[in-house]
Amino acid sequence: MTDLPQMMPAAPEIFLAVAGMLLMMVGVFTREERAAQRVHLLSLAVLVITMAMVGILNGGKAMAFGGVFLADDFAAFMKVLAILGAVLVLVMGRSYVVREGMARFEYPILILFATLGMMMMISANDLIALYLGLELQSLSLYVIAAFKRDAMRSSEAGLKYFVLGALSSGMLLYGCSLIYGFAGSTSFETLARVLGGDIPVGLIVGLVFLLAGLAFKVSAVPFHMWTPDVYEGAPTPVTAFFSIAPKIAAIALFLRVMTGPFGELVEEWRQIIIFISILSMSLGAFAAIAQTNIKRLMAYSSIGHVGYALIGLAAGTHVGVRGVLIYMAIYLAMNAGTFACILAMRRKGEMVEEISDLAGLSRSKPGMALAMMIFMFSMAGVPPTAGFFGKLYVFLAAIEAELYTLAVIGVVTSVVGAFYYLRIIKIMYFDEPAEEFDTPIGRGLGSVLTVTGIVTLFFFLWPAPLLDGAAQAAAALFAG
Repeated sequence: MTDLPQMMPAAPEIFLAVAGMLLMMVGVFTREERAAQRVHLLSLAVLVITMAMVGILNGGKAMAFGGVFLADDFAAFMKVLAILGAVLVLVMGRSYVVREGMARFEYPILILFATLGMMMMISANDLIALYLGLELQSLSLYVIAAFKRDAMRSSEAGLKYFVLGALSSGMLLYGCSLIYGFAGSTSFETLARVLGGDIPVGLIVGLVFLLAGLAFKVSAVPFHMWTPDVYEGAPTPVTAFFSIAPKIAAIALFLRVMTGPFGELVEEWRQIIIFISILSMSLGAFAAIAQTNIKRLMAYSSIGHVGYALIGLAAGTHVGVRGVLIYMAIYLAMNAGTFACILAMRRKGEMVEEISDLAGLSRSKPGMALAMMIFMFSMAGVPPTAGFFGKLYVFLAAIEAELYTLAVIGVVTSVVGAFYYLRIIKIMYFDEPAEEFDTPIGRGLGSVLTVTGIVTLFFFLWPAPLLDGAAQAAAALFAG
């Protein structure tokens, strides 16, 4: 039996799991009209407490459950980002779920359990623990993708994500089984010790399957096929959640697996990461140009951003990992802000999603147009917005690792991608005004827009906390 001191590193996860189960009881035994609101507020409180626990218990390296669970500075950094993403989605999506008839107590609880799965993924120190966390997250995401049961597009999005997610999970599990068969262990620490000298071909094949499964979870090319349809079909707050928190957790898992147990095989997996990165950046830059639906455009944008983040991983160095962490933190802020703007695109109580609906927004809603312009400039990497610094750090890591071609391709695709971001700004500021959006946008959306806009625009004034935190987290990853 596991004693208490060995379980303390996992206290935030244990608290979140217990709180999620208790909230299910609260939802069941509360009158239906009050259950959703009560559980929503309690879920926000639980996430904030969990984030505080992660920060308080952060310090050094600690293991739980026989070494399959690892808590360190890297895990704490990425967990805070993932939880913060879940909090932002719950805050800005509240008015949407009420208006669209989705205000049921199960919705925030599914967000909680998806977040729990992400936290377990980030702290996984064993292939089996990795798979359990991944599936806990995925099962929750399958359900919330199809949560708007009366909408055919939502049901279609959930089914597509489920079918393709099951396929990717099978590939990942097959890769894990090959690695276990040739290495004799699923423990990351044991794998790091035994993977030296002559590497069996079967183990390399297993690593390729593992990479394919992880690439699906971050929607990297060529495993991106689900992303545009699911992003467009899922309810907008769910799309926002998909684009932020699970992506942060999956990138963290990518970093943990590649630099930990397979750190000695960097020359073997680097070429795969470079290939995936180039394809993702290129597809994200060119495919988004023809999009007319803003949620589909954001799907291709997220694919491109994953490609940029993988540049830092391809470097395989402390500087590269630090660049990825900085990039994902900035990506969280500008993506959450963009989706807050999308959630405010409403006419006569109905959501609109066409890019042309933003025409003349600067004259009807100048504040929202200004926020959207900040986020679009940041996505494009225009200085002095935060997005510029995110790309700068991963490109510098690639140059330091002598991956000059990859860095050049990253810069070129950034220039191409800037076209469709700047096109949105042109539509908002120079096209003839379309019909005005509904007012007001709500306190939750307004708060998220204001905070993320300020962070994105004025990041350059005080970047030290994020830079120092990312450096400390990257050092902890390589120290492990």
